[in-house]
Amino acid sequence: MEPLGSVPWPPEPIKTERLVLREPEARDRSTFIELLASPDVHTYLGGARPRAELERETPEVPERWPGSFVVEHDGAMIGQVLLRRATRHRPAAVGKLDLGYLFLPRAWGFGYAGEACAAALEWLGDVLPGEPVVLATQTANLGSMRLATKLGFAEVERFEAWGAEQWLGMRA
Repeated sequence: MEPLGSVPWPPEPIKTERLVLREPEARDRSTFIELLASPDVHTYLGGARPRAELERETPEVPERWPGSFVVEHDGAMIGQVLLRRATRHRPAAVGKLDLGYLFLPRAWGFGYAGEACAAALEWLGDVLPGEPVVLATQTANLGSMRLATKLGFAEVERFEAWGAEQWLGMRA
């Protein structure tokens, strides 16, 4: 995956009714580690990474590149939304922007992922109008499948990867 390239970065923080999407900061490091080490978060993503490895490898200011948004609620990071160019996956995805997201389990079930992804997609529509966006998820991840549909993604194909059926959707 590659970042967004020539898009002006960082943008002003994006504010929704309940959330702020902003560039990562040093204060987010421990939450990034928590996200990447969580077996619950990575149930459909190939498994969590070892916490000790993440503590060693995560920079002081993590994931600081165009398209990486921290999602903040009440002043604290609760997740991340990613927009980057797909360089692999399926041929239908290559070169298109790929939407990804991770949220802490304590933030699940409140609609934060939908609110944050919709805000990021709206921002993207302003800076790169008409750009198609893809989203891939395991078909077993029912919450992610529902969110993809709610965000306007339509199925392009299903395929096998990482030992499970995957779904690829596109939003024009």
